[in-house]
Amino acid sequence: MPAWILESLSNNETLPGTVMAWRIASALLLGGVVAGVYRWARRGLGPPQATFLTTLVLLSVTIAMATQVIGDSVARAFSLVGALSVARFRTVVKDTQDTAFVILAVVVGMAAGANDLLVALVGLGVVGIASPVLWPRRRDPAWTGAEVDLKLRLAAAQDVREAIERILADVSTRATLVSIETARQGASIDLAYRVRLRRDRSPVQTAAELNQTPGVEAVELRRADRSFD
Repeated sequence: MPAWILESLSNNETLPGTVMAWRIASALLLGGVVAGVYRWARRGLGPPQATFLTTLVLLSVTIAMATQVIGDSVARAFSLVGALSVARFRTVVKDTQDTAFVILAVVVGMAAGANDLLVALVGLGVVGIASPVLWPRRRDPAWTGAEVDLKLRLAAAQDVREAIERILADVSTRATLVSIETARQGASIDLAYRVRLRRDRSPVQTAAELNQTPGVEAVELRRADRSFD
């Protein structure tokens, strides 16, 4: 192996590979604990987004890598802050997981530039093993048993809440009212629900049934989990 590669893998400032692997792996485990505590803390508010839980774990690993790269160097610390600012705020991301990988790419690039290839290799190995396990499963595009965001526009002059909730009890296993607001200068009321559909109910059937209810002016269903995109 060329000497310059060996030099990159054995930087004098770099910790032994076993120590570094233990530190980054412990960050993975502790990140899992953070995700578990977050899930427990918001119990009763509905299940958290699986992508956000994954992000918490991956960020723990990435920050552990960044700490190894920075060490005691103030210059590297400021360089990392600048690089993350540019990468995060100039990169459009659809998902919190994407943000974690943007930061990972910045830290890996910084590790390579700082001649700390061992940090990059160990960190990428841990993330590469953890990501397939943590990544949410691809959802059924048919929306079978899916969790959806339901928005209803009702005529303010008619009280149809009871009829709506009877239908929701029939088509869903769980329906939580999220928000209420007025529209059209008070002529209408918009209700937002988080709903988990029954497996034998399609979103088309649900929308049609709600739309036939007297007093319902508009129905909108959006899938809450965008992991199928």
